[in-house]
Amino acid sequence: MNIIRRKPAHRDARGVITDLHVGEPVNALTTVTCRKGSVRGNHFHKLTTQFTYVLSGRLRYFARNEGDAVKRRVVRSGDLVTSLPRECHAFEALEDSVLLAFCHGPRAGLNYESDTYRLAEPLTAPKPKRSRRP
Repeated sequence: MNIIRRKPAHRDARGVITDLHVGEPVNALTTVTCRKGSVRGNHFHKLTTQFTYVLSGRLRYFARNEGDAVKRRVVRSGDLVTSLPRECHAFEALEDSVLLAFCHGPRAGLNYESDTYRLAEPLTAPKPKRSRRP
């Protein structure tokens, strides 16, 4: 699990420029929306490195490498999460959130499923909604 907060490369009266990703090719750039309580992921990629930048919101990130315990961290706007090949990963939205996912490897576009392997035992699952009493 690698989570970093990128520092601005440039700041002036007009605003801020922050480099999210430098030095490695990208095969896909994807936006992902997550409604509060939803779960995304619960899979791994054999060949693809996935980078996920939190544009807005707050999520709990789950990651596990083979033979290790599940690690959990809360990520928020401005955090960049790197999921290496074979690292199981999932996100649980703690509030409505928007992610920017980009990858290096075959998990891209119409080939998304060619390098996406669902987990038999999820790292996390959506919480059941509480019913309102009259």
